[in-house]
Amino acid sequence: MGAAIAACVGGLVYLQPWTPAQLPVAVEQASAAPVTRLLAVNGRIAALHSVDVRALVGGPVTQVEVTEGQAVDAGQVLARIDATTQNAIVRQAFAGLDAALVAQEQAIAVYERSVALQGNISVAALEADRRAVQSAKQEVARMTALLDQAQEQLAQHSVTAPIAGTIVTLEAEPGQIADTTTVLMTLADLGELVVKTDVDEAYATQIAVGQRAVLNLPGEAETRTGRVRTVAGRVDAATGGLAVKVAFDAAVSAPIGLTVTANIIVDERDSALTVPRTALVTDESGTAIFLAQDGVARRRTVSVIDWPAARLLVTEGLSPGDPVIIDATGVSDGQPVKVDAP
Repeated sequence: MGAAIAACVGGLVYLQPWTPAQLPVAVEQASAAPVTRLLAVNGRIAALHSVDVRALVGGPVTQVEVTEGQAVDAGQVLARIDATTQNAIVRQAFAGLDAALVAQEQAIAVYERSVALQGNISVAALEADRRAVQSAKQEVARMTALLDQAQEQLAQHSVTAPIAGTIVTLEAEPGQIADTTTVLMTLADLGELVVKTDVDEAYATQIAVGQRAVLNLPGEAETRTGRVRTVAGRVDAATGGLAVKVAFDAAVSAPIGLTVTANIIVDERDSALTVPRTALVTDESGTAIFLAQDGVARRRTVSVIDWPAARLLVTEGLSPGDPVIIDATGVSDGQPVKVDAP
C-alpha cells in the first residue's frame, strides 16, 4: 500500500499537473533588412487630355464629319447643326447693312452739296445735314455689328475640335436633336496616356506626386514603370476615394479604359525592422507583440505603420535579435511557451 502511494506521489511530482502547460510557438529573430512599402490599386487607362465635345447651339444634327477612332486636328469640323434659320438671319443682316451703306452715301452726298452751297442755305439746314451723316454712320456701325454677331452664331453651328486628338467615342447621329448639354463625342490625345485610380482615404496622406510606380497591363508578362503625376486636392465624400493619375515613364499604346494594376512605391528604407501582421495584438492597452524569453511570453508595446501588407514596419519598441512570436493568437503576457524547432 505504501509503495503504491509513493509511486503516485512520484508520478505527480514528475508530471506537475499544477504547472501551466507550455504553449508551442514559432519564433523569428528580428533583423534589419531593406523594406519597401507598396500600395496596390487597380486603375484604368485614360488620356491625360480628354474633352467631351458638345454643340454651342441647339438643333438637329445634319452632318457627322468624323468616325470613331479617327485622328483630327484642332479646329477641324466634327459635326454640323442645322443652320437654316441662322443663314436667313445672316442674309437679313447683309441686306440691312447694304441699306445702311446706301443711306450713308446719300447722306454724305447731301451734306457735301450743302457745304458747297453754304452761302445759300441756313446754318440750321447745314447742321441738320451734318447730323444726318453722323446718324447714317452710326447705323452702318450698328448693322455691321449685327452682321458680325449673326456670322459668329452661324459659325457655332459647326462643331469643331477643341484639341488635336482621336475620336474615342462617337454618339452623334444625323437627325439627332442636340442641345448644349448633349455629349456628341469624346476627343482624346492618345499621345500621353495615364492610369486613373482612386486611393482609399485611409492612405491619402501617404500619396505624393513623383512617387515611383510599377504598372502591369493585362496579358503582359513584363511590368512597366511610371510615376504619380497628379494627386487630387480633396477626397470624394461619396466614395471616400482620392483621385490619382499615374504617368508611364515610356510611351504606351493601349485602349482607353483598359484595367491596370498599379503598385505605388510609398516608402523605401535601406534598413528597417518588420514583423508579420499575425504577430500583432491590439487592445485597450495599445499595439504590442510577444517575445519568447526564458520560456515565457513577454508583451512588448510597439509602434507600427499600419499598411495593407502581410508584414508591417516597426518604428519603436523592437530591437534586432528580439525573438518575436510570429502568431499572437491565444498568447498572453507571462504565459509559458515552448519554441518550436524551425
